[in-house]
Amino acid sequence: MANDFQNIFMFNITATDVIGNVLVAMICGILIALLYKYTYKGLNYSASFTISLIMLTMITAIVIMVIGNNLARAFGMVGAMSIIRFRTAVKDAADIMFIFFALSIGLAAGVKLYSVAVLGTFFVGFVYLIITKFGFTLPQNREFLMQITARGDQLPDNPFINTIKPYCRRQKLVNVKTMGQDPDQLMEFSYYIKMKDDQKGNLLVADIRRLAGVEQVNLFFDEDEL
Repeated sequence: MANDFQNIFMFNITATDVIGNVLVAMICGILIALLYKYTYKGLNYSASFTISLIMLTMITAIVIMVIGNNLARAFGMVGAMSIIRFRTAVKDAADIMFIFFALSIGLAAGVKLYSVAVLGTFFVGFVYLIITKFGFTLPQNREFLMQITARGDQLPDNPFINTIKPYCRRQKLVNVKTMGQDPDQLMEFSYYIKMKDDQKGNLLVADIRRLAGVEQVNLFFDEDEL
């Protein structure tokens, strides 16, 4: 009985096991990161988050190897991790999914379940790729963010609405801010718009640039700028 209890706190792992587990975790983490980069549909792509997915998968595998079947280490690790404060808010549900994806694969690699790690990465990745490829995650008409910088101290509250309306199904002025203290100061107007035809974004930008006082027009969707 005593020997059985002592075996709970014993965990044997070789250098080959460590290298193999971390290597599998790294390969799977790279595949997860590539999937995230390829399927990302938001407005604020973060390269650091993509890299973090790779590192998170590897670190999780290492943590599982450190804990092993040692209860004391497990409780100690929980206590150590509880002092960490995550100050960056995760705004996209897909980002949370990828975090758990990386954690799960790292767990599998850390306990030498290589087939689970590799097949799980490919199967879950394939399903998510199919979902995004067929447009299940996107509305039929995409929403754009348009920022217009114009000069003038007597601009009306919504000076570009008449130019925007013919191109859009829906438009909303969401922010107006000044960009200087001069009498003829620059002002930035931000609109959320849903276009009738996404292919006419360049025409909309060109029409607005021709208006008096307009200095710059940016139209954003994903990582694109027109």
